[in-house]
Amino acid sequence: MSDDPLRTIGVIAKALDGIANIEFKQYHLTRGQYMYLTRICEHPGLTQTELVNLIKVDRATATRAVQRLEENDFVRRETDDHDRKIKHIWPTEYAQEVYPRIKAENDYSTQVALRGFSDDEVRQVKSLLSRMSKNVSDSWEFVKQGGHRDY
Repeated sequence: MSDDPLRTIGVIAKALDGIANIEFKQYHLTRGQYMYLTRICEHPGLTQTELVNLIKVDRATATRAVQRLEENDFVRRETDDHDRKIKHIWPTEYAQEVYPRIKAENDYSTQVALRGFSDDEVRQVKSLLSRMSKNVSDSWEFVKQGGHRDY
């Protein structure tokens, strides 16, 4: 493993993504769509802008993912009552049936990743990763708004 924590996090993320892609193939979920579906099930009725901000992807990527989920009967979109430009994304009954399996896989993967860690180490990992996430999120917002980072 590299001494670079972001590379290590990337390797972990890619490995878990690969596992999930194989295990969720039976539901016709591919290439990380389960991540979108999870957020939609956890936040029913959210808008695409809210989804983009939760997952930290560009709008076009989120649009394609939501369209594929809609084509496969995982989500439905409804126009906002007050602003016809806004569409709310809702999980379908099928999504609600699949979501517990996705959650169980995530819980299991978390247990595997933290196997052998003490309770204190688990708290520390969560705290450190939360701080890293906040730092990266701030940077993502800055760049998304047209800012340029000085290397």
